[in-house]
Amino acid sequence: MGSTVTSSEPAPTATVSSRPGYGQLLRTRGAWTFLLPGFAARQPFAMLTISIVLLVQHTTGSYGAAGATAAVTGVSMALFAPYSGRLADRYGQRAVLVPGVLAHTLAGLTLTALALAHAPLWALFAAAVPTGASVPQVGPMVRARWGVTLKDSPLMTTAAAFESVTDELTFVVGPLLATALCTTVTPAAGLVTEAALTLVGGLLFAAQKRTQPPVTGGGHARLEHTSALRVPGVRVLIATFLGIGSVFGGMQVSLAAFTESIGEPGLNGVLYGTFAAGNMISGVVCGAIAWKAAPQHRLLVGYTALALAASALWTAHSVPLLAALGLLVGMCIAPSLITGYTLVESLVPAGARTEAFTWLTGAIALGQAAAVTVAGQLEDRLWGGAGFLVPMTGTVLALLALVALRSRLAARSQGRTVARGVGHRAHVTVD
Repeated sequence: MGSTVTSSEPAPTATVSSRPGYGQLLRTRGAWTFLLPGFAARQPFAMLTISIVLLVQHTTGSYGAAGATAAVTGVSMALFAPYSGRLADRYGQRAVLVPGVLAHTLAGLTLTALALAHAPLWALFAAAVPTGASVPQVGPMVRARWGVTLKDSPLMTTAAAFESVTDELTFVVGPLLATALCTTVTPAAGLVTEAALTLVGGLLFAAQKRTQPPVTGGGHARLEHTSALRVPGVRVLIATFLGIGSVFGGMQVSLAAFTESIGEPGLNGVLYGTFAAGNMISGVVCGAIAWKAAPQHRLLVGYTALALAASALWTAHSVPLLAALGLLVGMCIAPSLITGYTLVESLVPAGARTEAFTWLTGAIALGQAAAVTVAGQLEDRLWGGAGFLVPMTGTVLALLALVALRSRLAARSQGRTVARGVGHRAHVTVD
């Protein structure tokens, strides 16, 4: 399977310096054909949770109900995303994307209509399930295309950082756009726009067939294909990414509640954008550094910093302090994400990498879903800002699991051998 994949796609750029950079990465032949539509297609993902929270909170008056609805969406996505990735590995990205974006658009508009009609909470949950299940997994698909385009090039680490920056740019723009639409146009505008952008961007990305990774379905490849979840290191990374998801979910609900409590709901997007900007800035820096430390060590150090920073959020009682802490937390997220995705290259066989990336994306979504639920309940039942306890708890528990199981992140030689056909690296996005 590895040799078949190696020979099927266009060659990358001719030479790679000892310190590859972003400029060289972006000059890779064929890269822009999937980067631009990929960016458009992943943009709505950053709008989804905050749009649901703002719409449902407006129609029900409860952050608990809003968080629970968003949580159902996140859980549904987390459960279905890995299967979407596995299908993309076996049958091709286009075969999964086209029906997926159509289903997501219809489900998102249905959820919007039910919320505006003040439907009971169970009806919102029922609509939230297909909305989450059909979220297009564009980020992992872009990363899979980088792997095919770059193969074993040293530029793959740079591509990992670039994807982190791209994801975080969407999380700067997305929440700002969704909040602006929901607060200045109509509470439903965020979800309606998200559905429309998903449809247009997803179909444009699916149309880029030349850079699509080869399918692994069929005789010999099918025998070699095993679930990425069977790799012990992937399970450790899933636990780690669950903690990162708790940061995203806890921040979204808690920032919305905080800005409303001070009578400045419009600041929600600004504060969340500051948090995402910190993530983006540190992602740029990570991609510019020629790392010598082992990725397992970098992950431990970076995640410890994230847990410490997240543990201080609940102490913030002013906008400037909360913005500063949010920026710091954001700056601690990107190194952990980039390193975690980089480890996939050495842990997972090539034919299962899209699935592996969707497991990690799904873990973030699941952590976010749990976080918005718990944070919403804390904000409703306890003091304002109690929701910030969620990122602290989630990251500390994940750090304990990472420390205890860190030995499972060691690369296995047979995994590298199988993976050589599609050397692949990538970041993500959580959100």
